[in-house]
Amino acid sequence: QVQLVESGGGLVQAGGSLRASCAASGRTFSSYAMGWFREAPGKEREFVAAINWSGGSTVYANSVKGRFTISRDNAKNTVDLQMNSLKPEDTAVYYCAARSYTSGDVYTAEYEYPYWGQGTQVTVSS
Repeated sequence: QVQLVESGGGLVQAGGSLRASCAASGRTFSSYAMGWFREAPGKEREFVAAINWSGGSTVYANSVKGRFTISRDNAKNTVDLQMNSLKPEDTAVYYCAARSYTSGDVYTAEYEYPYWGQGTQVTVSS
């Protein structure tokens, strides 16, 4: 089992940047694939970015590709989401998710992640 706590987020104007962080506790963090999802008001939760257990492979949703960067530091048990060139449509609660796996794959579907954080609010004003 792993526990996830998000931090960062906040209010920023369009074009600005934010860095969300996810701190993990539990055994063998380096064996977990990690992902970021977001949920806007009135909308379903959607995939944002994912990274494999080693950090060597990443996948991004088309809506954030080129603007967001996911990274991890297994020594610190953290995964970050750097969000640049933010748009009002990026406004959502951002969730960190974890999946225990050893294959080195990345995962983009909500149902593939059994562990979730509480989320952090990102609000982008126009």
